[in-house]
Amino acid sequence: MAAGPAADEVITAVIVDDHAAIAAGVRYWCSQATPPIELIDAGDRLADVWTGPGAAADVVIFDLELVPRRPDFGELRRLVDSGRRVIVYSQHTDNETAIKCVDLGALAYLTKREGPEHLVPAVRAAARGEAYTAPSLSGAFIADDSPSRPNLSQRETEVLRAWFVASSKELVAAKLNITVKTVDTYIARVRVKYANVGRPAPTKSDLVSRALDDGLVTLAELNP
Repeated sequence: MAAGPAADEVITAVIVDDHAAIAAGVRYWCSQATPPIELIDAGDRLADVWTGPGAAADVVIFDLELVPRRPDFGELRRLVDSGRRVIVYSQHTDNETAIKCVDLGALAYLTKREGPEHLVPAVRAAARGEAYTAPSLSGAFIADDSPSRPNLSQRETEVLRAWFVASSKELVAAKLNITVKTVDTYIARVRVKYANVGRPAPTKSDLVSRALDDGLVTLAELNP
């Protein structure tokens, strides 16, 4: 996993939400956290996540529905695939939406019924590249009847396979033309997805075992 901010560094988050009251509430919760979390308010301007202070934020707090009745899964995928650490903070309470966001790589899914007692810990976990399971998401997993094999993206699988045969993440980053931080983020998301289907893989050898079980890699590829 990526190292994330050091213990004495301020965590920064950028919130993308078209409801000013929601952003104001989140700003207050972050300011009252111990230690405080620095919040950048992008309003409904997605561009502010990619440029300016928002581009360097440790965590993106993303309102899934910036356009009424049109959940923006495409923008979520774009954020995740670029290596951003995303928390979805949404008015949608259905299990299908929550599971889909996690499958796309969100590190946490919270409904807007859930307050600072869950959002603040979720931001801290995401800054470390770790998942946070709020009550709403926990219920979604209990209700989920999908197979035990996680739904990994093509890029996640590519990073995972490259890491299995490389001696360092630096070599993986160079091979795939991405940063080491992005390599860490992809691996962290794979771990989250395995944990969320009840097959935790906290070590590299555990991930190799899971990948072998699921046919993502062969022994021949591991031992060329």
